[in-house]
Amino acid sequence: MRILYAIQGTGNGHLSRAKDVIPALKKRVEVDLLLSGQQVEVEFPFEIKYRLKGLSFIFGKKGGIDFWATFKNNKTGRVLREIFSLPIEQYDLVINDFEPISAWAAKIKGVPCISLSHQCSLLLPNSPKPSNANKFESWFLKYYSPSTLKFGFHFDNYSSNIFKPIIRNEIRLLLPSHENHYTVYLPAFSDEKLIKIFSLFPKENWHIFSKHTRISYSVDNVKIEPINGKKFSESMASSAGILCGAGFETPAEAMFLGKKLLVVPMKNQFEQLYNAAALAEMGVTVMPKFKKKNYEIIERWISEGEVIDVFYPDQTQEIIDFVLESTFKTQFSQDILTKTEVKVV
Repeated sequence: MRILYAIQGTGNGHLSRAKDVIPALKKRVEVDLLLSGQQVEVEFPFEIKYRLKGLSFIFGKKGGIDFWATFKNNKTGRVLREIFSLPIEQYDLVINDFEPISAWAAKIKGVPCISLSHQCSLLLPNSPKPSNANKFESWFLKYYSPSTLKFGFHFDNYSSNIFKPIIRNEIRLLLPSHENHYTVYLPAFSDEKLIKIFSLFPKENWHIFSKHTRISYSVDNVKIEPINGKKFSESMASSAGILCGAGFETPAEAMFLGKKLLVVPMKNQFEQLYNAAALAEMGVTVMPKFKKKNYEIIERWISEGEVIDVFYPDQTQEIIDFVLESTFKTQFSQDILTKTEVKVV
């Protein structure tokens, strides 16, 4: 049984989760890895067999996606060449983390493909939806990386095929403390914008991790650091709170570490609007936009923000076993793995 595990490389969350998923897969099946995307910044300890450009969204500096840069980097001819040249027929199954090249190659060539991602959970039953959700968003999430079966990760078990977040082992091993700084990760804003905003709160210390610098520097009470996974994790663990985009992995890790959380959904990124709806339902502070009229939300969060209690157990192997067994029963109608009783909470 040969499996291709395909990972989206826009942002760092997919690769961070893959670090724990891959060892669990390798205990059960033979796995090759595919990575597509152009904005990866985390170190990855596994051999990648296929490194593709894929379809990537490019973050801007004004709070959202830079659509012009995204358009320039995603050339239709190249995307089609990657789809049709991928030797997907060599594999019995594709496990797909919101990666479009392998998903469309599998669909065209009739290879079974399942989704194992956060994005696919957004459309599954009972998953929280923003009040202004529209049909285009649903269409995009459904067809960006099509699959025959869907298993999702979300902030809670909203339906039987949705699992709680996989928290990286390096986060689980941290010993949280409460020091006098706030950790900030808002990659779609310029350093200048963030310095201007957080300078308005001079009594607090702000540690900003930025995609837009290669050196560390400070401006009054604001410290800017280039992206560094180890430093970022340590800063989160020792922070008084975490302020970030409404992605998935960082908010989940913040809550797991027992930190109060404020999220700012990225502009023009509807996945983050879905996440913000779920987080707001849990009691997390959501700042709709970085505008002056909303700055009081930060001030109130600093003084009144509360920690959201979550239970995110370490069940990566159980989740992978459940996904593989369910897939084999549905797709292949035969028992390939030794059956075990799996209880995912």
